[in-house]
Amino acid sequence: MMKQTKLWMTALILIVFSTATFASCTSDEEQSSQQQPTVQRIVGRGKLLVATTGDYRPLSYRERNGDYWGFGIEMAERIARHMGVGVEFVQTSWPTLTADVLAEPQAFDLAIGGITITEARKASMLMSEGYLANGKTILCRAEDAGKYRSLADIDKPEVRVMVNPGGLNQKFANERLTHATIMVYDRNEEIPNQVAEGKADMMITEITEAPWYVQNDTRLAAPLLSQPFTHGEIGVLMRKGQADLLDLVNAVIARMKSDGSLRRLHEKYGLVYAY
Repeated sequence: MMKQTKLWMTALILIVFSTATFASCTSDEEQSSQQQPTVQRIVGRGKLLVATTGDYRPLSYRERNGDYWGFGIEMAERIARHMGVGVEFVQTSWPTLTADVLAEPQAFDLAIGGITITEARKASMLMSEGYLANGKTILCRAEDAGKYRSLADIDKPEVRVMVNPGGLNQKFANERLTHATIMVYDRNEEIPNQVAEGKADMMITEITEAPWYVQNDTRLAAPLLSQPFTHGEIGVLMRKGQADLLDLVNAVIARMKSDGSLRRLHEKYGLVYAY
């Protein structure tokens, strides 16, 4: 009887030890997987997940059939091609952009489009080197182009200024246009037509966006295009802890600058090349 008890206890110890060892190995494997470099995980997945607003011609626009096109879209495709993977676009918005980047669980690898590099964004997230110069300007009706020659001409109570919510356009308008009538309109891509139809006097936008609308709608003008109110750059946005992905993105941007492909992409979309 004593012998059988000893054998049973030995077997139990072995089972417990084996279970603990298996659990420890599984935990180690899961931890190792979570700590894999970002690029390695993306390559293993076979596709780069890219967030974009899809409402910012000609940088990022989503057609009704779900297809995306634009300068930023092509940049994302080049980054994915450099990694040897496909690309899948994930919808985001200007009001939710930061929250979407920082969300748990992580929903995408990086965000791209008309995203301005700012110190505030760099404090809580990672931003790539700039690949497109930008600055705040206005889009107004062609017949009114002569009225607006400075910020003072705009900052008047009778001037209705339309902006999209949650982004730097709204921030700029709230901070710099303290007398003008600010109108917030949810769909950024529809604001130029709102201005053209007289539902607002102008739109605060970027020098990257305004030329496309002027070229495609004769009712509109951008009289201050060569005199932007601000100067900055657009880059790729991602969460912290992805230093290897940031290095790869910066390497792609540097290569495109040196081999001329970035300039050609600017020319394709009618954008000013500043590098």
